[in-house]
Amino acid sequence: MSQPEEQRIQKIIAQAGICSRREAERQIEEGNVRVNGKIAQLGDKALPDAAIFVNNKPILHKTERSITLVMNKPKGYVCTNSDPFADKTVFHLLQPDLQRLRLFCAGRLDKDSEGLLLITNDGELANRIAHPSTEITKRYRVVLHRDFNQVDIPKLLSGVEYEGDFLKAEKVIPAPQLGEGSARRLEVHLHHGKKREIRRLFEAHRYFVKKLVRVQIGGIILKNIPKGGIKILGKKDIERLFSK
Repeated sequence: MSQPEEQRIQKIIAQAGICSRREAERQIEEGNVRVNGKIAQLGDKALPDAAIFVNNKPILHKTERSITLVMNKPKGYVCTNSDPFADKTVFHLLQPDLQRLRLFCAGRLDKDSEGLLLITNDGELANRIAHPSTEITKRYRVVLHRDFNQVDIPKLLSGVEYEGDFLKAEKVIPAPQLGEGSARRLEVHLHHGKKREIRRLFEAHRYFVKKLVRVQIGGIILKNIPKGGIKILGKKDIERLFSK
């Protein structure tokens, strides 16, 4: 019988459904991961059954059914399951049998944002979604605090250095000029998703985002899901995530 091979620590954590591989790498870099009693370093390997702790919580080496779902996230809920001070998390909206699974968000929305949110316990899937090479398009509907000047579109597309990050949009589409407030409404496309990227991108150009709703991730469109509701994705749905 062949012996189990050592694997990267971040891969073991992701496969256990704790978080995505990228998030696991961040936890290792911050010194929050211990393996067999020692603080792990990025690049370390271990056997899959090693005693691994993330933020002082042990990885449970048990088989759990893989599940991925989308939620229509309401405003006011945070995308975390590790903050003991968060009284309203998206996981509180899940039914009890789903709350018992080790789910995490594959790409977050901030507390004041709404719309399509991916939740899974499949670390490899989350890593694939987050990887820059997949270039999954995410569509957002944005409402600004003042009328948008369309001469600023090239600035948003070329990008800007702001608060230590390079922020840019892939596409910006002004709303048709119909009705009051239409000049403040936009559709924005991203392939990536740094923390609060759209809000910060507009702030860099002196706009304040009053409302932000994510309406599409890859081939999955926010449709027929009530606020706080979910839809469990099947195999074909997951394939649609990666459709161009």
